[in-house]
Amino acid sequence: MEGGFWTGPDQIRVKEGRLRLLSAREVLDARQEGDALARDGRERALCRNACLLARALERRGKPVFEDGAAVLDGLRVEDIARLSDAWARFNRERNPSALDGEREIERRKKAWSTRLMSAFNGACSACSALCPPRSGRKA
Repeated sequence: MEGGFWTGPDQIRVKEGRLRLLSAREVLDARQEGDALARDGRERALCRNACLLARALERRGKPVFEDGAAVLDGLRVEDIARLSDAWARFNRERNPSALDGEREIERRKKAWSTRLMSAFNGACSACSALCPPRSGRKA
């Protein structure tokens, strides 16, 4: 699933497959599932991350893991941390927050506007050459 040229991809590649962006509902569901898996507060972050990865990690368009428990059974703690960090960085880059600060927001706006303009760079020149504009009325 690819976004438009103005937004970029909705997935990134990792060696285990692809991580996709999640909807707000999917993130909330992952948190709730993670809270149910955790026995105490110290396990909560690991369980929540495992449940998030169960939803975000795909291979050939299908989830790699059935649920958070399967992620906990199938991956090491270090792998869960690495993948969830990669997902968090990707999500922050694709979904900037006003809390990022004015300087970061301005940097992203500039990058987006530059990318948009460069996407059209020269796109119309071929069409313009075939149909040059007319000046005035010819009889």
